[in-house]
Amino acid sequence: MAGGKLGGSGDDEPMVDINIVPLVDIVLVVLIIFMVTATVITSPSIKVNLPDAATGESTEPSSLGITVGSKGELLLDGAPVTEAQLRGAVREAKGKNKDVVCLISGDKDARHGDVTHVIDVVKQEGVVKFAINVDAVPAPASP
Repeated sequence: MAGGKLGGSGDDEPMVDINIVPLVDIVLVVLIIFMVTATVITSPSIKVNLPDAATGESTEPSSLGITVGSKGELLLDGAPVTEAQLRGAVREAKGKNKDVVCLISGDKDARHGDVTHVIDVVKQEGVVKFAINVDAVPAPASP
């Protein structure tokens, strides 16, 4: 009998020792499963090469995420859109919530004019709160 006395005493006493080895085995297996699935669960994101800025700050959660790709393509919350569809989505969001916030991400290789045009479109539709998404880098040391 596992956990019993050595020597084979024929006692029918209940086993009073707790064997925690199976419990540890199960916990380790669950931990490994969690670690493997955690890396798989992370959703693939759109690869945008954001410019660096030392004055970058975190932004509040936005209701609209607009991305300008390196070739000028527009994405609204990860889905490709045309300028007319972008205007319609901004109008719809503005109708639901007067304080719409737009987070505009421009690829580092995107033309400045394309990003400026998206800012202009958002402002034309009445959105006054918007932020430019950048990757924060440490500020250079002052002399």
